[in-house]
Order: sequence, then structure tokens, then C-alpha cells
Amino acid sequence: MDGHTPTPGDEDPLELSGVIPPTITAFSADESLDETTTAAHARYVVDGGATAVFPLGTNGEFALLTPDERVRAIEAVVEEVGSAVPVIAGVGAPSTRETIEHAQRATAAGADGLVVVTPYYYPVDKTGAVSHYQQVTEAVDSPVYVYHIPSKTGNALSRETLVELTELDGIAGLKDSSKDIPLFGQVIADGADVSYFAGSDSLLVPGLDLGCVGLVSAVANVVPELVVELYDSYVTGERERAQQLQETVFEVRRALKRGPYMAGVKTALELRGFESGPLRSPLRRMNTEQERALESALAELDLLG
Repeated sequence: MDGHTPTPGDEDPLELSGVIPPTITAFSADESLDETTTAAHARYVVDGGATAVFPLGTNGEFALLTPDERVRAIEAVVEEVGSAVPVIAGVGAPSTRETIEHAQRATAAGADGLVVVTPYYYPVDKTGAVSHYQQVTEAVDSPVYVYHIPSKTGNALSRETLVELTELDGIAGLKDSSKDIPLFGQVIADGADVSYFAGSDSLLVPGLDLGCVGLVSAVANVVPELVVELYDSYVTGERERAQQLQETVFEVRRALKRGPYMAGVKTALELRGFESGPLRSPLRRMNTEQERALESALAELDLLG
């Protein structure tokens, strides 16, 4: 079977592809920002084969950080891995004004690209969404990547809206975490020549089948080598092996979800020997029983060695 090498979109100056973990933000015991460990985690995934890193995404607990903490986290990651891989930083906020401020500060902090999540809390229609992204792209010179995750923002954008967003000057790519394969497939077919990224661990191989060039994977925060092998197997034409690895990712994903929201990744990292600290309140870590269940699941998958 011939391989398939995903090609980044012509509108993506960073030419992103491969595995891009949405890296964690680490905290000390008192929940203050731990820049050193935040940077160390970025190094951890890069050493595991990641081709870029995405700090301040959902796994980075961005909505729980102050503007100053966001900048410090980006600076730490850029200093640690910025010479090795692109750093695309999350800059999302409910308002356009605040998003632009975050975007400008992230660019000044050294981010190569900006990931802009759909505005959240208040409903946003097509006109509002397009205007939001247009204002952001006009305010910065860095490439902007749209982040569509309606389960968290409450704003599900239509196919027509997403396609129009890809056509805006300055938009370099789209990360879709809607898990709506028909929607995403139509956007990729009809959208501009930007880079598309699968944003759910449950749909890594299907995303590549649709034409995604990269995988933004929470599982890759814990076992980057697993997701990198999946991607490489797909690219070299080993479709059956890639699907087997997708099934392993399913198992890891299920194991990580056995507890409070977001607790799995940091607990699993600790089980693998990477101390990542607590989540920031009101998020919380797993209890002892949940942690033991996670440890058992990862051991059964031979992912703790």
C-alpha cells in the first residue's frame, strides 16, 4: 500500500503537520504557575516526536490563567523548544478585544503562530464569528489557526461559517474538535487551502482520511511516541497498523477520562515519572481509587515502562 504524506496548506506559512500536543500548564502545590515544569513538558513531547507544540489550549487550562501567566507560560515554552519546533499559542477569550490583546502579547513573547478558539459563553452567529476572526488577523502579523470546539464554547459553527473563516486573509489553519465527521469533511472539501487538524483522539485516523495534515492530541501529552507512531504508520502506508494504534489510543483515552474532567493527563504523566503538579481549582486531580484504575489500564497497555 502506498503511503500518503499530508501536505500543509499553501496559506500556512509554518507548514505545520504531524503530531502537535496541546501541552499542559504546570502548577506548584499552591497552584501558582510553574514555568520550569511547563517548559519541561514541552520538551518531553518534543523528545517524543512532536513536530510542534500548542501551549494554552484546553489541556493547558488557559481559561484559568491571568494574562500575565499566559505570557510567562508562552515565554517558558518558547525558550525551551522554540528553536526546535514551532510554538503555536492559544490566545482565546470571550471578547474580540481581549483576544487581540492576548494575541499581541503572545506574538511579543515569541509564539510562531496563534490558536484562536471560538468565542465562548455568549452565543455567536456567523457575522459575529467572521468579524471576530477578521479583526484578530488584522491586528497581528502571525498566522492564525481557528479552533472549533463547540462542546466547550457553546458555539457550534456551521459549514458555511467555517469555510468562510478559512478564506480570510491571515487564517493558516483550522483545528476541529466537533467530532462531526460529515461537517469537517465538507469544510475540508470546500474550504481554502489552509492546514486542517484533527482535534479529537477518537478520530485521528479518520481525520487523516479526510485530509488532515496534523493531529492535535491530548493522548500525545502523555505518550507522544504512541501518536507519532500512528501518524508515521499512516504516512508510510501501513493503514492497518495505524488503525491498530488508533484502537490503543481509544483505550488510553477511555482510561484518562476515569475521573474528574482533565485529571487524567496529569495523573498519567505522574504515573510515567513526570511530576506535573495539581490542576488549578476548581479542577482537581483523581482520587486514589481512580488513580489505581488508571495505573492498571496503562500497565495493561504496556505504557508505564
